[in-house]
Amino acid sequence: MADDLSSPPPDAWYRGITRRRWWPWFKHGISLAFFCVVAWLVVSQARTIAWGSVWTSLQAMPWQLLAAGCGIAVLTHLAYSCFDLIGRHCARHTLPAPLVLLVAFVSYAFTLNVGTLVGGVAFRWRLYDHFGLNPGAITHVTLLSMVTNWIGYSLLAGGVLLAWPPELPPGWPLDGGHLRILGSAALAIAAAYVLFCALRRGRQLDVGSRRILMPGWRTAVLQEGLSALHWALMASIIYLLLGRQVAYTAVLATLLVAAVAGVLAHVPAGLGVTEAVFVALLGHQVDKGQLLAALLAYRAVYYLGPLAIASVAAGVIEFHRRRDAAEEAQVAAAGPARPVPPQDPARAPAKAAWHSQ
Repeated sequence: MADDLSSPPPDAWYRGITRRRWWPWFKHGISLAFFCVVAWLVVSQARTIAWGSVWTSLQAMPWQLLAAGCGIAVLTHLAYSCFDLIGRHCARHTLPAPLVLLVAFVSYAFTLNVGTLVGGVAFRWRLYDHFGLNPGAITHVTLLSMVTNWIGYSLLAGGVLLAWPPELPPGWPLDGGHLRILGSAALAIAAAYVLFCALRRGRQLDVGSRRILMPGWRTAVLQEGLSALHWALMASIIYLLLGRQVAYTAVLATLLVAAVAGVLAHVPAGLGVTEAVFVALLGHQVDKGQLLAALLAYRAVYYLGPLAIASVAAGVIEFHRRRDAAEEAQVAAAGPARPVPPQDPARAPAKAAWHSQ
């Protein structure tokens, strides 16, 4: 398959910059500066909060709201898991769809809580490899999942900032005009991706040491629509847990800002960052105690609950993987002279020879 071909080295200008001695210092300096800004924001906002009211608001939250939030969280995780089905279609592998959804769910739950490298990359590789997918197809699916997530983000963020720019707190240097410029740029990125896919349909794109087959424009539109739905459902959980005291578009815009802040700050699960952004942007519209109570409930139903389920699923898969490896080692140690007993179908490894074409 085309995914297994080697690609030419990166552009010379990029290699020249990244090999400079000052480049690592510059990159880490930017990250440190942003982290300091976020830390200052978290600390400054934390000082203004009456934490007793947070606990009181959390205790007063109706269980019906939590149940509804859990239901929407299930739909949101399902929407994200479907990103890997798009990758399955584009990579042309034949792993069963339910298995693809399981791998995507487990990897996403860990991505939310411990970061992209562990969840989005490491868990995907380990699980897909266990189920027999080759490295080229795994790379293809992983990259397309990440692209799907952020290209849909660009589409939704652009539309929100253009049509419903959030009401910023008094004294902020930005206004609606600045936000609309950012929205136009985000929409341009989303439109450019669809156009790029239309022009390069069926062609290969060099990504590192792999060549990825580009999807067609219809698949690109599906990517953006499914990802936008995923982000919109995430915001609806917080909107519901807030008792609909704030406009949904304001909650959605704040969540989109918080997502980028969490990524740039390199904080696992955006812990503290998400809360600081919400308090900064919405603290003048709703009681801060109620706001933080809603965010804590949101973390419980969208982060911690799925993580608990994913941990059990990952543990079961890892148990089978180790058992299969032990059985294969015993067969190899027995040597060709000894007959190999037939394997119990109930104990057969949960994988088959599914490879990319």
